[in-house]
Amino acid sequence: MSEHALFDGLLYASFVLSLITAAYLSFATAPYGRHARAGHGAVVSNTLGWVLMEAPAALVPILLVVLSDRRDLTTWVFLALWESHYLYRTLWYPWRIRQRGAALPLLIVLSGAVFNVLNGYLSFRYLTVFAPGYGDAWLGDPRFVGGCALFALGIAINRQADRILLSLRAPGETGYKIPHGGLYRYVSCPNYFGEVVEWCGWALLTYSLPGLSFALFTAANLLPRALAHHRDYRRRFAEYPAQRRAVVPFVL
Repeated sequence: MSEHALFDGLLYASFVLSLITAAYLSFATAPYGRHARAGHGAVVSNTLGWVLMEAPAALVPILLVVLSDRRDLTTWVFLALWESHYLYRTLWYPWRIRQRGAALPLLIVLSGAVFNVLNGYLSFRYLTVFAPGYGDAWLGDPRFVGGCALFALGIAINRQADRILLSLRAPGETGYKIPHGGLYRYVSCPNYFGEVVEWCGWALLTYSLPGLSFALFTAANLLPRALAHHRDYRRRFAEYPAQRRAVVPFVL
C-alpha cells in the first residue's frame, strides 16, 4: 500500500470517527474533570496527563515540516498558527491547573495522544506533501484571511474563558463555582465554543479535508461535553443563571 492510499484511508476513517464520537458522547461522558468516576483503570496527575496528551500535537507537525521539502512562507505560517494553540496547551495550560491532586485516566491520556498523532499527521502531511501547493499568494486569499479571523476569534474566546475558569479557585482550593464574565454571560462553556470556532477557522484557512475533519471531530467531542457541563452546573447550583445556554450563545 502506498503512503497516499494509507493517508486517504486514515482521512476517511477520521470522518467516521467523528460520527462515532458524536453518537457515543451523546449517551456517555468522558470520565475526567467534573465527570471523573472510578473504574477506568490507572490514572496520572492532571498536569502530566495534559502534557503527555497534547505534546504529540505540537511535535508531530514540527517534525513533518522540518523533514519536508515544502518549507515556503505559507507552510511556516500554517505551522505558527497551529503551534499557537498547541504550545499553549502543552507548555502553559497544564501548569495553571489549580487542582493538582486531581487525576486523568491513563486511557483518556493515551487515546488523546493517539488522536493527536493521527491528526497532526493528516493535517501536516497534507500541507507539506499531498496538497498541490498553496504558494505565497494564498496568504492574501479571502479564504485564508477569513479563516485567520475565525481562528484568532476562537483563540481569544478560548483563552479568556480559560483565564476566568483558572482564577475561580484560590491555591489549594477545591470544588466548583459559577463562572462570570466574558461569554460566560451567555453560555456555560465558552472555552469549548472558542475551540470549535478556532478549528472551523483552521478548516477555512487551509481549505482542506483534513482541516474539515478536525473541525468536525472537535465539535463532535466538545459539544456533547458542553451539554453535560451545562446539566452539571444546573444540578449543582439552584441559582445558576437560567438564561445561559450550554455552548453556542442564544442557540444551544
